[in-house]
Amino acid sequence: MKTPAPTDLIVCPPNALEWNGQRIACAIGRSGVRNDKVEGDGATPSGCFPLRRVLYRPDRLAPPRTALPVAALNPHDGWCDDSSDALYNQQIRQPYAASFEMLWRTDEVYDVIVVLGHNDSPAVPGRGSAIFMHVATKDYGPTAGCIALSRPDLLAVLEDCDPRARIWIPLKP
Repeated sequence: MKTPAPTDLIVCPPNALEWNGQRIACAIGRSGVRNDKVEGDGATPSGCFPLRRVLYRPDRLAPPRTALPVAALNPHDGWCDDSSDALYNQQIRQPYAASFEMLWRTDEVYDVIVVLGHNDSPAVPGRGSAIFMHVATKDYGPTAGCIALSRPDLLAVLEDCDPRARIWIPLKP
């Protein structure tokens, strides 16, 4: 694996992320970081992943300032987590016949979502879906496998990200 660029994000399990010379609080999956990520295991996958695009709730905030592609969510958006479906690990619109996770949530966790390039080129059934960087809960509780930052930190990170940005998630700190 290559080495991180100065502008890359580096996760320091279990509760920090290094970026732009700063160390900020983050949350990771409830099962820690794993090299052998499988659907539903609650683990954050190890590796180096590009930041694909940003999704946001337009009823709650303005489009995030970033050089990454940005798109507004709507109440019908979801993410397919059914490993037997042709659209596994992709954004879908409901109604949808296969299993999916809703992206339009009542809490603030998915107000800003950064889609990470995990298991998407191509998606391998069962190797994990919906691995995002998103807004953390107030207590930085564990995620289902994502990386979570405070909303102000996430928005600040996005301001400095461009399409070359990557997130590094090592097995050990």
